[in-house]
Amino acid sequence: MMSERVVHNLAVVEQHIRDEARDVDAVMDLYTDDVVLEVPSRGLRLDSREAIRANYVAMFGSMAEVELQPLERFATEDRVVDDMIVRFRLTGEGMVSAPVPIGARVELRLVHHFAMRDGHIAREQVFEIWRQIPDTAPSARAA
Repeated sequence: MMSERVVHNLAVVEQHIRDEARDVDAVMDLYTDDVVLEVPSRGLRLDSREAIRANYVAMFGSMAEVELQPLERFATEDRVVDDMIVRFRLTGEGMVSAPVPIGARVELRLVHHFAMRDGHIAREQVFEIWRQIPDTAPSARAA
């Protein structure tokens, strides 16, 4: 049986994943005041809620045709790990240091490592594997 703390940590991460693209302000309440977000593959380190919020607004504003494929999620008393595949079209410059051109369809393997403190996310590390995939849009097939 999972402890209440583990269940709570899983619920916080579920809300984070579900809402980060559509309700950025609600997601900010899930972070500690001294949160750090790191995406090593793109050289990104953000160390405030304000910086993370600005990044999310720009990043999700540059993504379209988003599909999430959850693979696995598990937790301990102070950690949550989430593994998923995300497919999307990159539509703008808001994804800092994206290794694919704007307009590309992407399959992105994401492994999130969340360090939890007092029921909030204190550190989020995002490990990414990028792969450009064939465009399945009707206009791309006709070209």
